[in-house]
Amino acid sequence: MMKHFLELNHWSSKDLWNLLDMAVHLKREWLAGGNQPVLAGQVLGMVFQKPSLRTRVSFEVGMTHLGGSALMLGPSEIGLGERESIGDVARVLSGYVQGIMARVFDHQHVLELAQHASVPVINGLSDDRHPCQSMADMLTVYEHFGQLEGLKFAFIGDGNNVALSSLIACAQFGMDFAIATPSGYEIPADKIEPVRSLLESSGIRYEQSTDPLEAVASADVVYTDTWVSMGQEAESIDRLNQFSQYQVNADLMKQAKPTAVVLHCLPAHRGQEITDEIADGEQSLIFQQAENRLHAQKAILVHLMSS
Repeated sequence: MMKHFLELNHWSSKDLWNLLDMAVHLKREWLAGGNQPVLAGQVLGMVFQKPSLRTRVSFEVGMTHLGGSALMLGPSEIGLGERESIGDVARVLSGYVQGIMARVFDHQHVLELAQHASVPVINGLSDDRHPCQSMADMLTVYEHFGQLEGLKFAFIGDGNNVALSSLIACAQFGMDFAIATPSGYEIPADKIEPVRSLLESSGIRYEQSTDPLEAVASADVVYTDTWVSMGQEAESIDRLNQFSQYQVNADLMKQAKPTAVVLHCLPAHRGQEITDEIADGEQSLIFQQAENRLHAQKAILVHLMSS
């Protein structure tokens, strides 16, 4: 059994498929009357450096559905590496809770928590990776198409943590991946290098360009994210100018397959990276995708924390 859920490339494709199958089962079970209390008596400690809607609510509700509970710990309670060392935080929390979820800025912080914790650690988001979001995304696409292998996934916008985790997820689940970013905003080469062997062995096509029309050509999935993430507010004006031609709108969607769907990890800045017409249109799976954070994360919690 895997001890932590930090990066998708730490897991095998087979294990991720097992998680996906478990998420499907747990969602059906919940809709049919409720989940079994397999985490009864267990507590998830949730460490937040960044504010959140979906991450906090989905993990807290997920633990409740599974018979356990969750404890919110914000920056005023825990200053990772400031008020006390990350190692000490991990060791102390390990004596109180049965699992830790951390939503942080520095990816190294979540890795260090896992290094010193004696309970499972889940990466709820870091500046480098967003693996929980990608599992919800894969669940959403799988529900809609009934398959993942052989589909084309197009990411339009910033080569950020969501883009990198999406690329890794596509490699693990057999989906071709194309990304279009302004020059200078590609997924950083030093982030690609550790997963290059996975990309090469997966056999998927990976295409990087600056042309959104090229990236979405014949795509089954079109994905976008905010152009200005938390911590990048000082770059707002420059980023809005750089990304102005990377909006997911009706004209762009004409280049994708007629059956293509649209995803966005939210929060969305409507009128910037995506139009209302697309976000609320028939091709949008955005709110199903948001709900699936709950069910995908339940699968992670059950795998890591149930006896």
